[in-house]
Amino acid sequence: MPDPDPFWWRDAEPAKARKVEGGIQINSTRGPVARSWWSQRFLSVLESLGVGGRLSRGRSYARAGQIVSLDVDAGGAVAQVQGSRPQPYKVRIGVPAFGKAEWAAVAQALVDDASYAAVLLGGEMPRDIERVFEAVGLSLFPASNRDLSMDCTCPDFAVPCKHLAAVFYVLAEWFDADPFQILALRGRDRETLLEELRARRTAALPSDPAASSGALADVMDTYWHAGPGLPERLAGAHTPPDALLDQVPRFAIDVRGEQVTDLLRPAYRAMAGEDAELVTGP
Repeated sequence: MPDPDPFWWRDAEPAKARKVEGGIQINSTRGPVARSWWSQRFLSVLESLGVGGRLSRGRSYARAGQIVSLDVDAGGAVAQVQGSRPQPYKVRIGVPAFGKAEWAAVAQALVDDASYAAVLLGGEMPRDIERVFEAVGLSLFPASNRDLSMDCTCPDFAVPCKHLAAVFYVLAEWFDADPFQILALRGRDRETLLEELRARRTAALPSDPAASSGALADVMDTYWHAGPGLPERLAGAHTPPDALLDQVPRFAIDVRGEQVTDLLRPAYRAMAGEDAELVTGP
């Protein structure tokens, strides 16, 4: 009896994939997928590891929404990708997660330079955050092929296959929207990391309330006084009451051939006690 699934058939799946209703897809319809520097860095790392040359195989899958589900957690991402067969393929992309001691060293390094925490709280990835990890002997992005594992249940022998590649594209776009997803792969979600940063910053504050209050008490007599030269500058400054109207964009319509802002100027001056006759009339 002939083999129902011969060797020559197992090296690739038919090209026509089954359509997925409500699948996960990337928003980019053409051109580069990654917009932020950290997503571009993620894809460039894959290229340096010899993965990037085959990523384009999954771009059409990612744009068509063939990914049924995708979950990112410490140590990797797990997804289901619909191919041509009835059952979606199971895809896993793994990276080593850092331990508690390693993340403690990273958190302390981030606290030591307040600018890092400020950028992270703003929802972005600090440009030189890789240096923070390198300083404590770690790598934020995969440093070698040993830092990256890829598995898919499809019959394609190529690694990455189109299903893995599609997941990489979706991850890159997810990283654009939330850089903390990259940190989550390494073992720290957003809330856990920020809570640890806040705790370390609080612990670094002076423990003696008297010491901190004494510094303020020393300057209480002059705390509310203006600096030298400031009163003179304020006294000489005069802002016209209708200056705000100069910042208003031109209205799309005019009233009897006059701009709306010009019609409002007499009212602004009247409220300031100037040119009241322009409002009340003769």
